[in-house]
Amino acid sequence: MRFLASTLLSTDPALSAPGQGEHDRLLATIDLAIWAERLGYDGFGVGERHNPGFLSSSPAVLLSHIAARTSTIRLFTTVTVLSLNDPVRVAEDYAMLDHLSGGRLELVIGKGNDAPSLELFGARQEEQWDRLQEGYELLRRLWREESVTWSGRFRPDLRDATTRPRPYQRPAPVVWHGSASSERSTELAARWGDPLYSANGFQPVEHYLALVRHYRDRLAHHGHDPSAIPLAVGAHSPVIATRSQDAYALARPAFERFRRHPVAARNGFPYESVEDFVARGSALVGSPAQIIDKLLALHAAFGNDLFGIGVEGFFHDDDATTRGHLERFFAEVAPVVRAETDISEYSY
Repeated sequence: MRFLASTLLSTDPALSAPGQGEHDRLLATIDLAIWAERLGYDGFGVGERHNPGFLSSSPAVLLSHIAARTSTIRLFTTVTVLSLNDPVRVAEDYAMLDHLSGGRLELVIGKGNDAPSLELFGARQEEQWDRLQEGYELLRRLWREESVTWSGRFRPDLRDATTRPRPYQRPAPVVWHGSASSERSTELAARWGDPLYSANGFQPVEHYLALVRHYRDRLAHHGHDPSAIPLAVGAHSPVIATRSQDAYALARPAFERFRRHPVAARNGFPYESVEDFVARGSALVGSPAQIIDKLLALHAAFGNDLFGIGVEGFFHDDDATTRGHLERFFAEVAPVVRAETDISEYSY
């Protein structure tokens, strides 16, 4: 089993470390990636948002700096909002990152669901899925063909176009599809035989599992072997204590604050208690043995190759507390999950 850490660099005081200015927060993210590599994460991801509530407007730039400060950790975009970006620019920027990282790029694309971003780019919500599909199909060609002639709805036509540099990885880097809400994303991934990243964040696990079942059905429909294509599944940062009741006591106050936060309402957060969140959702709260059982149960349901384990505390008020729980996670939980799942043959 592989483990991925990711961040959106939220500036919301309720969801981020207090007292950090923009400059400090960006530097702290670089330190976080270095720490994640040392701790044992296999990948580090930076999402994309164009919204005053986040600092992650340019993942390619930030990940390039992280590439220079790390050596082995894979570099994910979680996600690149392809519905708002020119595919030509995405092809160029991330091929450059692929070179600067020595072939460690893992591009994750998605539609996005952020209203301020749409307003900033002058895009219409009803066009986002079509923009994503058209943009991805052009991106595929730009990374695989030396000369591309193309026409579409949302950007100027191309004639004999070649983007430089070419990706460092050969064949071209794997492109993951971020999926949270719609079969449009699972269908697009399945059509091309691409891996899927199931967010598994706010909604109950069954919601995401239904999308994954659709994805695997459509993979087979399009002639791909579902067992040969990687799948990633998200989970929240862990709260670990030797006694489960102590873990729940630590998690409960932060859960109650988050449940009343506007972001919870916007995402339809359905849980009434931290116990409910653990039972039906992706929260990791309990003893090491309980969290091992939870992850193995998720793996049995999804058949995933990678877990996205939160690196910024959903339940914690400070960075030191989050890191303490994650250090215990990688000392006591991750080795068992890795041994039990034995997914070592797939290299990201």
